[in-house]
Amino acid sequence: MKTGKVDVLLGLQWGDEGKGKVVDVLTPRYDVVARFQGGPNAGHTLEFEGQKYVLRSIPSGIFQGGKVNIIGNGVVLAPDLFMAEAKNLEKSGHPLMERLHISKKAHLIMPTHRILDRAYEAAKGKDKVGTTGKGIGPTYTDKTSRNGLRVGDILDNFGEKYRQHKERHLQMLKALGWTDFDGFEETEKLWMEGIAI
Repeated sequence: MKTGKVDVLLGLQWGDEGKGKVVDVLTPRYDVVARFQGGPNAGHTLEFEGQKYVLRSIPSGIFQGGKVNIIGNGVVLAPDLFMAEAKNLEKSGHPLMERLHISKKAHLIMPTHRILDRAYEAAKGKDKVGTTGKGIGPTYTDKTSRNGLRVGDILDNFGEKYRQHKERHLQMLKALGWTDFDGFEETEKLWMEGIAI
């Protein structure tokens, strides 16, 4: 078993510190690049071979051949957004299947998490926090309460697990008096396409 040094890069502000760029510069010195937490509101803009890319879930080491890239179990992943990001990278010739590994314990941001995000924010009134509305906070709430769907759930009776979690979220939204479900069907359809890849 090979062991070695592990370095951790943390952003201690609200983001936008340039972490993705730093990781991209440091990647040649490492064998493994892992994203260990966070959601798709990250926006690591990188330029590689004259092309600009915005990475939201995929680690910044993906452009370096021969490196293992990991999306760890602390990450919350939106299948529809991940699918779009992955397709964009694969079109440009970056072989994700060879370079990227996703933890089965990473939690999935469900379409209902996004609605819960909006509902919770609206309920805060003047004390709202300025969420991106991508469902990250409610997904972490499910994760910490051990109620969420994980990547590994895709492999076993997923339809039933999804239905149960969705129903629980709908009950929560009902209790909040939330009725704005505009665009939910389309979002759910794209989300399911992301699950299927």
